[in-house]
Amino acid sequence: MTTSSSERGVSLGMPELPAPAYPDDVRARLETDAREIIARYPDSRSALLPLLHLVQSEEGHVTRTGMQFCADMLGLTTAEVTAVATFYTMYRRRPSGDYQVGVCTNTLCAVMGGDAIFEALQEHLGLGNGETTDDGKVTLEHIECNAACDFAPVVMVNWEFFDNQTPASAKRLVDELRAGRPAQPTRGARLCTFKETARILAGFPDERPGAVEEGGSAGPASLVGLRLARGEAASARVVHPRGGPQGEPQDRVHEPSPAEHLSSHDAPQETSASDPAHPAGPTAEEGE
Repeated sequence: MTTSSSERGVSLGMPELPAPAYPDDVRARLETDAREIIARYPDSRSALLPLLHLVQSEEGHVTRTGMQFCADMLGLTTAEVTAVATFYTMYRRRPSGDYQVGVCTNTLCAVMGGDAIFEALQEHLGLGNGETTDDGKVTLEHIECNAACDFAPVVMVNWEFFDNQTPASAKRLVDELRAGRPAQPTRGARLCTFKETARILAGFPDERPGAVEEGGSAGPASLVGLRLARGEAASARVVHPRGGPQGEPQDRVHEPSPAEHLSSHDAPQETSASDPAHPAGPTAEEGE
C-alpha cells in the first residue's frame, strides 16, 4: 500500500515562477549603468557587489528581478547571485524605509547605552527589529560594530554617523526624519535617501552640490595607531590617565579645543554612564 505526499504531510508545491522582468525603459537605463560598472573590473564577476547596490537603488531593496538582472549581466546563475545578496547585510531583501536607522548594540556601544537606545526607539516607533514605519520613512534595526567606538553609543542613518547618542536624542532624530526635516550627521555628508545612498555605493558620484566636500573622520582615539604607524608622535591623551604609584597623574590630561570633535569619554553630552534615567544595565561583581 502506498501513501500520497499529502498523506505523509509533505507539500511539494509549485515551482517558483521566473522573476518578472524590469520594464524596457528601466532595463535599458540599468544596463547602461551596469556596463559602466563592469568595465571597471578585469574579471566581470567582481562587479557583483556594486551591481547589487545598483539594483537596490532602483527599488530600495534587492528583488528577485534585480538578482536576475545581475546574473544576466555577469553570466552567473541566480543561485550564485543569491548567495552573495543574502550574505551581506547591506543588501535588503524586503521593502524598507527611506532611512535605515541602525543602532549599534555591540559590546562598547551596548554598555554605553546602545541597548537602552534600541529599546527606546522600538517603543517610540512601535517597531520590532527590521521593521518599517507605516509611512515608509524609517526602518529600525540593531547592527554590529560601526567602527566608531570612541563615539559610543553610535546610531547610523543610511551609513552616516550620529555619535554620542542618548535615548532622547535618538527619538528626536527619528521624529525629524519622519517629519521631513533635515537631520545633519555628526560627521560626513548630509543625509540622502537609502536609494540615493545605494547608487553612491554602486560607485556613481554624489551629484548634490557641496556634498563631496562635507567630510569628517574618525575620532582622536581611533587615529592614534595610524599616527604611530606613520612615525608621528603620539597625540595627547583623550581619556583621563591612571594615577601613578603615589596616585598622582602620569601625564597631562588632554584638554580638547572647542573645534575638536570630542570622543564619548570626553563629551559633555549625556551617555548611559551619566544619564541615571537610562542606565546601561545592572553590574555584577566578578564571580557572580
